[in-house]
Amino acid sequence: MDRSESLQDFLDTAFVALDRFADDVRSRRSVTKIFALLESPGPERTTPGNRLPVCDRYLPDALDLKSGHAALQSFVASFARLEPRLEWRTRPVYDSTASGNFLHGHANAMIVGPGGLEARNDLWLGVSLMAPRVRYPDHDHSPEETYLVLTDGAFMQEDHWFVPGVGGSFYNPPAIKHAMLSKETPLLAFWALLPDQRGH
Repeated sequence: MDRSESLQDFLDTAFVALDRFADDVRSRRSVTKIFALLESPGPERTTPGNRLPVCDRYLPDALDLKSGHAALQSFVASFARLEPRLEWRTRPVYDSTASGNFLHGHANAMIVGPGGLEARNDLWLGVSLMAPRVRYPDHDHSPEETYLVLTDGAFMQEDHWFVPGVGGSFYNPPAIKHAMLSKETPLLAFWALLPDQRGH
């Protein structure tokens, strides 16, 4: 089974970017496992992608990366080529921790993982976009997670907020409460989740 050129190019540049910017030892261990699993391709969806209005309005600005890092520039360029094939969706479940404009002010796309462009259950690789001044709801999940942030924005772990900056990367341990918040510009962030590998 072969991957399409656009997906393989994205995964190649994603590995380079995460290898360059993911400094946490737990992130590096997780990313190494994820990309080892990606050496064996899964089934790839061939139907067209689907954009939401928030993507049409804010994704071009979010992709206008102001960075001197070649690895980030290549990563963003490969994502821009792949993006029309993605199925963007909103998070269907949220609570009062989300801002009032959350529903129509965000979109997520699974690139590799359940329901993704490459469907598989052993890893999740996806992207989130938020319009300006949107707060994502508090949430948690059992897989550990590494973020790579491409724009300005704030992120929360438990009740501590921090700003990774463009090219910032951080690690979410399993089950930690976390959230994100866009400021005056759109927020674009990529996430890589590794489900529990015990027994594999």
